[in-house]
Amino acid sequence: MTLEFPVLLRLIDERSTAFRAAIASAPSLDAQVPTCPEWTLFDLAQHIGEGRRDWAATVAAGPAPAKSAAQGAPAAPREREALLAWLAESTEQLVDALRKAGPDRGCWSWWETLQSPHTTGAVARHQLQQMAVHTYDAEITVGAPRPLPVEVALDGVEEFLSTCVATTSAWPHKPAAIDFHASEGRSWRLSLSADGARTVRLAEPGTQPATAAGQDPDAAPASLSIRGTANELVLILHNRIPIDSLELDGDRGVFEQLAAWDPSE
Repeated sequence: MTLEFPVLLRLIDERSTAFRAAIASAPSLDAQVPTCPEWTLFDLAQHIGEGRRDWAATVAAGPAPAKSAAQGAPAAPREREALLAWLAESTEQLVDALRKAGPDRGCWSWWETLQSPHTTGAVARHQLQQMAVHTYDAEITVGAPRPLPVEVALDGVEEFLSTCVATTSAWPHKPAAIDFHASEGRSWRLSLSADGARTVRLAEPGTQPATAAGQDPDAAPASLSIRGTANELVLILHNRIPIDSLELDGDRGVFEQLAAWDPSE
């Protein structure tokens, strides 16, 4: 079960507040973001504000055929206090649009309708993870990185696998399975084959997946098992920390293939 919709909205707001706190504490907005080296801290703030405003417009448009863009939105101001106010307003617009739409309304989104639907609820879930990971980016830039809250990180592993990885595009390598084990007690299996990529939650660490469409509960052991905190699992999936910083058992080359895979090609 994913986080309830009101919880998602609350956590988006909380992560946004933490993001602004990092911006407020930075010695300079020209600092390079180590996890996004092409961006300065100002660039990251601009990305966050503009992106949330555009998603607010997309949510407000309903099940439109394409992504909407915020019309007439003010540009990100360079002065810090004005930038912080602009960021707060960006989050407010997004959360208000999500709240008014409710979790079940159709909404444009870029991912396949496979394990993550095209609904406002799924958009809220993804927006929380965007805010959470970029808050980590901002915090590490100012030298004060903190783990993602546990409830955010646990949902973040499943959200990434269901939204960013799930596909019907054929896996171009030998069929494989990657198990992700969070030390908080939740585990997932990502299966990669000619049928694409699917994820199931494991009953408990070290067990086989529960029966699901296209899944064999007696499947062979995983090609690779990755163990760490939910925070660490989210950060490796988003390419924020090296995979070697976690406990690995099996063929790490499978994860490297996954990281390099572009199903659209």
